[in-house]
Amino acid sequence: MAPTTDVTADGAPTIPTGNAGDTVQGRLEIARREATPTQIATAFALVAALGFALLFVQEPMVHDSLHHFRHAAGVTCH
Repeated sequence: MAPTTDVTADGAPTIPTGNAGDTVQGRLEIARREATPTQIATAFALVAALGFALLFVQEPMVHDSLHHFRHAAGVTCH
C-alpha cells in the first residue's frame, strides 16, 4: 500500500511519516510529486548559471573566490 500525503487545514501537503523522506529515492519521489514545472526550470537555470560561473569566470578575484568555494564544496580541481 502506497503512503498517502495528508493535507493540513491550510491546504498545504505534509511530508509522509515514516522513512519515505529519509532516503535519496524518497526525497526524489516527493520532489517529483510536489515540484511544479516552473520550480524545476528555475532550479535547472540556477544550476546552469552557477556551473557556468564556476567553470568560465576568469577574473582573478572572482576566480579565486570560486576556486575556494569549489574546495569548500568538496570538489577537487587540481
